[in-house]
Amino acid sequence: MNTEPINNYMLIFHGNDWHKDRLSPEQLQQLSDDWMAWFKRLEDQGKATGGNALLPEGKIVSGRGNRGVTDGRFAESSEAICGYFVLKVSEMDEAVRIAQDCPGLAHGVRVEVRPVAEECPIAAEAHARLEFAGVSA
Repeated sequence: MNTEPINNYMLIFHGNDWHKDRLSPEQLQQLSDDWMAWFKRLEDQGKATGGNALLPEGKIVSGRGNRGVTDGRFAESSEAICGYFVLKVSEMDEAVRIAQDCPGLAHGVRVEVRPVAEECPIAAEAHARLEFAGVSA
């Protein structure tokens, strides 16, 4: 079992239409500039290691036997994931403090803060079950 502290976190930005019909072109440009400056500052501090905006279109692949593909229902959802940052910080509280500085919060964006697993939880469970059964992996 991995006992190393988690120091990678993902900020997941929710909301696709929070800016539409609410901001003037000048306000929208200022918000975009603020968002990019926020990311650049985190990047310069070595805390942001990547991130991107996500387009609203996409596909969902699902099903057990028949792998169906449908247009993503998330495209119309205000809860859609519209982007993410990957952070390298010492603890969840620091990641939350960073999320609280998100320029989009004042306009309805929601930021989800999630720790990134160092190992796939399914692989860790399989390994633990094998060890319990006395089988070497």
